[in-house]
Amino acid sequence: MDIVVNGSRQSCDPGSVADLVAARGLRPDALVVELNGEIIRQEQWPQVRLGDGDRLELLSFVGGG
Repeated sequence: MDIVVNGSRQSCDPGSVADLVAARGLRPDALVVELNGEIIRQEQWPQVRLGDGDRLELLSFVGGG
């Protein structure tokens, strides 16, 4: 299936937002996920299934000074 992640078209296996985050090795505690223009709360990630053509924005927060 094809999705768009941060503006880049990519292929991925069907699954949930949580599956995608885990497969990419991202830190869930420092991540905001927007799916098709809507922010998805972290507790919903396992239930939200990705579909062909979905558009995701994955925003990571990093500390620094």
